[in-house]
Amino acid sequence: MLKDYVVPTRCMWAKRMEAAGAIIIGKTNSPVMGFRGTTDNPLFGPTNNPFDTTRNPGGSSGGSAAAVASGILPFAEGTDGGGSVRIPAAWCGVVGFKQSWGRVPVVMRPNAFAGTDPFIFESVLSRTAEDLGTLLSALSGPHPKDPYVRQDRFTDIDAHRRGVAEMRIAYSRDFGGFPVDPGIAAVVDEAVHAFEDAGAHVEEIDTRLPRDQFELSELWCRLIAPMNLETLDGFAAQGIDLLGTLRDQLPAPYLRFMEEAAGMSVRDYGLLQQARTEVYDFVQSFFVGHDLLVTPTLACPPVRNSDNGRTIGPSEVNGVAVDPSIGWCLTYPLNFTGHPAASVPAGMADGLPVGMQVVGRQGADADVIAACGAVEQVRPWAWMYDQVKVH
Repeated sequence: MLKDYVVPTRCMWAKRMEAAGAIIIGKTNSPVMGFRGTTDNPLFGPTNNPFDTTRNPGGSSGGSAAAVASGILPFAEGTDGGGSVRIPAAWCGVVGFKQSWGRVPVVMRPNAFAGTDPFIFESVLSRTAEDLGTLLSALSGPHPKDPYVRQDRFTDIDAHRRGVAEMRIAYSRDFGGFPVDPGIAAVVDEAVHAFEDAGAHVEEIDTRLPRDQFELSELWCRLIAPMNLETLDGFAAQGIDLLGTLRDQLPAPYLRFMEEAAGMSVRDYGLLQQARTEVYDFVQSFFVGHDLLVTPTLACPPVRNSDNGRTIGPSEVNGVAVDPSIGWCLTYPLNFTGHPAASVPAGMADGLPVGMQVVGRQGADADVIAACGAVEQVRPWAWMYDQVKVH
C-alpha cells in the first residue's frame, strides 16, 4: 500500500550523520508501521537473523541490526519507541543504545509534541561500545524544531573507557515480573558477573512491577496508538485511506488499537498516564542506592520466520501469556520513563545471541556507555561474529 510512497523530507539522524562525515548507503527492512518487535511485512517479507537465517532478527529496526551483525555496516540507525533498537540488538548480538530523553532531537511534524507517548528515540546500533560516544556526540545538541531537546551537546566520546569500578548495580532477573526463558536467564545470570570482574558491586533485587506485565504491554500499545492515528490521518489527507479502503492490509492487532484510539476520551488518556507514572516510580526506585540497573533485554530467543509476512513474537513464555507484539520485551518500560538504556551481547544460548539490558539514571548516558565498554573489555563479544551465517 505504501510501496511507491516517498517521504518528502530527510530525518534529523541522516542529516547530522552526513554532517559528521558518514555515508548513508540505503534503507533497511521493518514491520508494518513499526508496531511490533519483529521485522516482517507482506511487501518484502521477513528479515533473516544472521546467526540463523530461519529466524527473525527482532524489530522494529531489525533490518538495521541484521546489517550491522552481518558486517555490511559498522553502525546503523534505529528508532526506539518500545525497544526497537534494543530488541534487534539482543537477537543479533550487537549493541543497541537508547539515550536519555531529550539528549538527541526528535523532530516531528505536524505535531512537534507527539514523540512523548511513549518517548520515541532515534539512536544507533553498533558492533562495538567504542562507537557509542562518538555517535551520540554527532547526534546530540539543540535543534530549533524540538521543544524538548537539551541545549548541551554530549562530548564524552571516550565514555566507554571510564569503567564501572565502585559502581553499585541492581540486577533484576525478570524486571519485576516478566516471564523469562530459562536459557536466556542462565546466560544473563552469568554475564552480569562481568561487572563484578570490572570492579562494580552487583546486588540482585527482587521487586514487583506495579501492574501485571500483560496489562503494561497493553498500556504501551494504547499510549502509542494516538500518534499512529495522526500518521494515518496524514496519509488519508494525501488520498491514501489506510483505515478505509486499504484497512485489510493492516495487521489486526494494529487496527484494534487504532480503533480504540479513535474513541479514547480525555479521561481515558489521563488514566493511561497515571499507570505510566507508576512504572516511572518503579524504575526510579532502583536508583535509590544504585547507579545502574541490569536485566535481560528479552524474555525469549529469536522466533522462526513465517511465510505470510506476519511474523510475530511468542504468545506465552514459561506458560505465562504475553502479548505477541511486544510483551516478551523487557524494553518498553524504559520508553514510559525516558531513562538511557542499552542492550549489550551477553553470550549465546543454543547458537543464538542473548542480550543484557543496562539502564542508567536520567541523563547518565555516559554511565550506560561506560557499562557497555566494561562488558566488552572483560568479556569481548567479537568472537560471536565468527558464527554469523551470512556476510
